[in-house]
Amino acid sequence: METRDVYVERVIYRNESNGYGVLMTQCADEELIVVGYFQSDLTGQMLRITGTSGYHQSHGEQFKAERYEVLEPTDAASIQRYLSSGAIKGVGEALAGRIVKRFGAETLRIMEEEPERLAEIKGISLRKAQEIAVTVSEKKDLRAAMLFLQKYGIANTLAVKIYDTYGLGMYGILKENPYKMAEDIEGVGFKTADAIAEKIGIHTDSDYRIRCGLLYELSQGLAEGNLYLPKKLLVNRASQLLGVECEAIEPHIMNLAMDKKLVCRNDCVYSSAAYYAESGVAGMLLRLKDPGWKKESEEMIEKQMAALEKEDGITLDTLQKEAVKGSVQNGVFVLTGGPGTGKTTTINTIIRYFLRQGNQIELAAPTGRAAKRMTEATGYEARTIHRLLEINGGSEEDRGYFDRNEDNPLEADAIIIDEMSMVDVFLFQSLLKAIPVGTRLILVGDMHQLPSVGPGQVLRDIVESGEFAGVRLEKIFRQEDGSDIVKNAHKIRMGEQVSLTNESRDFFFLPREDTNRIYNNIVQLVTDKMPRYTGAQPYDIQVLTPMKKGALGALTLNKILQEYVNPKQSDKREYVGGEKLFREGDKVMQIKNNYKAEWEIVGKYNITIEKGLGVFNGDVGKIVSVNEYARQIKVEFEEGKMVCYSFDNLDELELAYAITIHKAQGSEYPAVILPLLGVPKLLLYRNLLYTAVTRATKCVTLIGTQSVLEEMIRNENVQIRYTGLKEKIKEMSI
Repeated sequence: METRDVYVERVIYRNESNGYGVLMTQCADEELIVVGYFQSDLTGQMLRITGTSGYHQSHGEQFKAERYEVLEPTDAASIQRYLSSGAIKGVGEALAGRIVKRFGAETLRIMEEEPERLAEIKGISLRKAQEIAVTVSEKKDLRAAMLFLQKYGIANTLAVKIYDTYGLGMYGILKENPYKMAEDIEGVGFKTADAIAEKIGIHTDSDYRIRCGLLYELSQGLAEGNLYLPKKLLVNRASQLLGVECEAIEPHIMNLAMDKKLVCRNDCVYSSAAYYAESGVAGMLLRLKDPGWKKESEEMIEKQMAALEKEDGITLDTLQKEAVKGSVQNGVFVLTGGPGTGKTTTINTIIRYFLRQGNQIELAAPTGRAAKRMTEATGYEARTIHRLLEINGGSEEDRGYFDRNEDNPLEADAIIIDEMSMVDVFLFQSLLKAIPVGTRLILVGDMHQLPSVGPGQVLRDIVESGEFAGVRLEKIFRQEDGSDIVKNAHKIRMGEQVSLTNESRDFFFLPREDTNRIYNNIVQLVTDKMPRYTGAQPYDIQVLTPMKKGALGALTLNKILQEYVNPKQSDKREYVGGEKLFREGDKVMQIKNNYKAEWEIVGKYNITIEKGLGVFNGDVGKIVSVNEYARQIKVEFEEGKMVCYSFDNLDELELAYAITIHKAQGSEYPAVILPLLGVPKLLLYRNLLYTAVTRATKCVTLIGTQSVLEEMIRNENVQIRYTGLKEKIKEMSI
């Protein structure tokens, strides 16, 4: 680490969202480029910077500042240079000269302590003197705040956020309750706040610490898919996190409940948001269930169905006909079934029925890929649920992220939602708010797939409540084409072992027990064999794995595949940050919902055709550029949507040559490769395997041991999620 004193001549670049900047400075009569995280515009300031020197291949010598402090100018010449820089609003070069000529080295003290004396100078009124004094005071407060935060080892990036959020109120918050930052500042979790609290000297059994720890564990529970945690489990988890006895923790649950931070019901502890979301979903579903309009007669429906069958040249089986009837006669209807059971034909008939009646319909799915598949299968436009609800990029405080809600409902006679197993309770709550009573809601999905990445198991809870009309399609229609993917998927769902003789045209098993050999096979399959066999590009062939970590987890496989599918080249720029390496041309996935991310679609001559907000968990794209100078990566998602990511927001992106099976929900790929070796016991369960196999349209290749495959098929247990939607629906329907 080196320390240097520099004068900031100008700011070359600054990212307002995170404070990253590139400064042109003077250091010992030489120009020096300094990069780092800086609060506000530092033009004209003297800085003492600590960091490392380096060489950038595009921009030459530069100094990376890890820490900095602003130095007060002390002599008349340095004060005049500071004021002439424009750092103080309303003071230019000529005025700066007059002020310093009048007050000399005392200038800054006069400005801070006796600002009215500035009016002694020609051209400065008393009002202008007061305005100058305010700016000087703000700069001084800012410098003092940054120095205070640096004392506690708080990095510049976080220091910027703290000061911008609290201003001078930060002193009281940091000394009394630094855990408040976990609630107020995005990106500050319990562990960050806890580390700061320890440096400040907050006791481990502090009330604030215990309360924050409980809320943190509830948020972790949500991230795991749970809507609540049993009280005993919550207390035990908080005790392990905090290093505090359970007896000292339990009373704080009631205190948090009184503060409306959480809700306790029969030893089930919810965050307030989760409780009211779950209750709201139950209540709104039941209101939609019986809209009050007169049901069409079965005779009329059957007559219409017969006409549609004749027009389309199809024959519906008994269950498909029941599904069409149910969707017409009920306010809420649930259609479930596995692959090849005729869901698409049934949906198409339902759509045609409503259109024949002159009804307006809306089609939607949770992800862009699922919506695209729905459009291709039906011939009618399907949108993501987010686009259907007209995402606005707002916040929960201003009534959510969507323009469509109870005050501005959707205008449709029927709404069909596909891939309902992927819809979590919060997204479903937003959807239901926008559906007025009288609109039919048809939910379509496969209960045997994995539950949503977000919290809840909405489709399963709705079906198991027994309160809503529904049909489960079971007859397999897609067998005549000789495909074994559908046939084996249903065998897996039923707990039956599948044939591994490799006599199939689209379902293969490669017995392997050596990890390195599996690596070689996967690379060969992705880069050569599967593209030739299916006609797909390597980019479209998907490796799915049960786990994120481990020798055959997504993280390791991505590093290997990146080097073979998109190898390092002199004309491909890349960014390395921590353990992540992103390269131009890489396949990447968004791993969290970002409602405020801006995207644009650019046409010929770089003209923007369309703009919008929102990038969502599971969206897949390709890196089109890496700009180290602006510290940005640009990604092109489906439909040509371009999104720029700051280097500091890359925790939202992961390589996607290999992804976990959970992340593949709602997507289809021409070929799927599934490694089955070294799978943790907790992940050896049936519906994980079933979900993976049903993602493929042309070819599935399993690589690993037969014992792992057989264990997954035998294990019908599913991961337990703590949800209360089923019970709430039953309670409210009484």
